[in-house]
Amino acid sequence: MVAIDYQVLALRYASTEPSRPRHENFLPGMDLHDGPMPLDYFVWAIEGMGRTVIVDTGFGADQAVARGRRLLHEPATLLKQAGIDAGAVTDVILTHLHYDHAGGLSQFPAAQFHLQDDEMSYATGRNMCHAHLRAPFEAEDVVDAVRLAFKGRMRFHSGDAELFPGISLHRIGGHSGGLQVVRVATKRGPLVLASDAFHFSENRVRRAPFPIVYHLGEMLDGFDRCEQLAGGDADLLIPGHDPEVLQRWPRLREDTPDIVRVDLAPTR
Repeated sequence: MVAIDYQVLALRYASTEPSRPRHENFLPGMDLHDGPMPLDYFVWAIEGMGRTVIVDTGFGADQAVARGRRLLHEPATLLKQAGIDAGAVTDVILTHLHYDHAGGLSQFPAAQFHLQDDEMSYATGRNMCHAHLRAPFEAEDVVDAVRLAFKGRMRFHSGDAELFPGISLHRIGGHSGGLQVVRVATKRGPLVLASDAFHFSENRVRRAPFPIVYHLGEMLDGFDRCEQLAGGDADLLIPGHDPEVLQRWPRLREDTPDIVRVDLAPTR
């Protein structure tokens, strides 16, 4: 019987300014200290068993300017550094439809996209009448996702689903109406790409939620669920925006400082 295990890459394509303060990363009253705590922005790639699956598509230059972010690489260009042709990818998982996770759909012309039913309903329904809830979305990205559905290129999932052997989707919610995380079989155990279930490991460890939240109870329950999915091993939990990812995990190659292998054990 062939063992199922994948290589998993975290690819940093953008960041905030280093001076971003800590208090912006926790709900008011959940942090007693302040100081710099920047965000990194990632897409992820799962390779092995004869397939390549991309998780999220990032954003490009226009949104970097509009949102005041530092674009370090176009996501498709960064994938090319890892030997992945975005134009040939056949499956892309969208953890949710916020601008920094679903802004480059057109860069994957051959792909089938995978999204939770609840996320599409949330992003196209009455909740978008509220400025606070729609702020993390870019309307054109959501419209592009709807167009993909009309073209038969959007596959919807309701709750947990096995996408391929060793790759499964799990609805968490909380941060967005239908946020999903991705569980991947690796040699060292079940790795969880948590995306925005927790932006920083500190959000999860201290049970101190990130302030962009739709359902606080689901976010808090999501911390528990992610830990269960990873078998209780914190080193198998990959946060969505934490600079520690580049600091702790080994580079794919020495010449790719923004691409690390999270399927391997952390070196720090």
